[in-house]
Amino acid sequence: MSGDERGTRVAVIGGGAVGVTAAYDLARRGEEVVVYEKDRIAGGSTGRAAGVLYDAYAAPEDARVGDRAMARFREFSGEADFEFRETPYVWFAHEGDERRADAIRDQVPRMREAGREVALTTPDELRERFPAVDWSDVGVAAVAENAGHTDPEGYARLLARKAEDAGAEIRTDTEVRLDADALAVERVEAEAGEDGGDSESFDAILVTAGAHTKRLLAVAGIPVPLKPYRVQALTAGFDADRRADLPMCYDTTSGYYLRPHPEGLLAGDGTEEVESDPDDWTREADREFCEVTRDRLGRRLGEFGAVREAWAGLCVATPDRDPLVGELRDGLFVAAGWQGHGFMRAPALGEAVAEAMAGENPLPEFAPTRFDGDEEFEVVEGMTVE
Repeated sequence: MSGDERGTRVAVIGGGAVGVTAAYDLARRGEEVVVYEKDRIAGGSTGRAAGVLYDAYAAPEDARVGDRAMARFREFSGEADFEFRETPYVWFAHEGDERRADAIRDQVPRMREAGREVALTTPDELRERFPAVDWSDVGVAAVAENAGHTDPEGYARLLARKAEDAGAEIRTDTEVRLDADALAVERVEAEAGEDGGDSESFDAILVTAGAHTKRLLAVAGIPVPLKPYRVQALTAGFDADRRADLPMCYDTTSGYYLRPHPEGLLAGDGTEEVESDPDDWTREADREFCEVTRDRLGRRLGEFGAVREAWAGLCVATPDRDPLVGELRDGLFVAAGWQGHGFMRAPALGEAVAEAMAGENPLPEFAPTRFDGDEEFEVVEGMTVE
């Protein structure tokens, strides 16, 4: 596939953050791009993502992706209503949790070797720097400086608009099925379940349909080792003055995260380590999740306001917890399996898969052909520190 002349036709199936980023990067290379989204832009997992952003990875390929993603988030910040908000990221283990404490002590030097601006820190240093948080139970902690948060839906809307400005066509409310052999897509009529018209052929097709990727490819006769799983989050009120002293946090012992939010704070956890049906799952958060999270926030932050929203979303796991990014077979590409880290790396992963479609293969470590597609594996929560 070459972008030297207008006329190379590319289909992108999925209008989430990675899909619209890839569409933008393909269109500005001169490709003729059509994006198919069964709902609206960011109507799936992107619109339910936490918006936590950092580059604190130890593996070299992950560090490169994280670094590039953060650079592009900053580059796009200020366009339309998209804003990247600089906020340090702290992860910690409780006193007595030596397994996770040892993992943090091991991670930080490897992250620094990978060029990440991270360091071990102490409870006293945390209390001085971030007084809004109770650090009294912390045994070992680290802080990443190249971090922040944003509104995922705002990012996706911006990149969709930029893709259109670059010449891409975006078709929302358009469900399609894939003909992998013919490199074609065919519209599915949502109401009748019948064919919606003649199929359209392309020179290349990118499937980046989130939790629906596995099923969409399976219908085309292509197995991939992907498992959707359910996660949960909520927002709550929090005093604006105290919010200025609130970092993003991940409690590795209890397994939950929190971050500032324009209307207070956002917190998440509730991972179900079982495969979910991408068409039949509960979108609302569980009562138990809300009660446990409120208790955790009360112990960590003291007073805070009422819960305003609570919801669930779907993440997608792979056997090795690394994504599938690249060519599955001639002309057919995939970008999926983010293990909960898809949005924070979307600017880099969308760019990388666009480069892969141009024959550049920037991330061979994530090649989807490393698997047969029928691997057995357990769902593991993506932020787990062990």
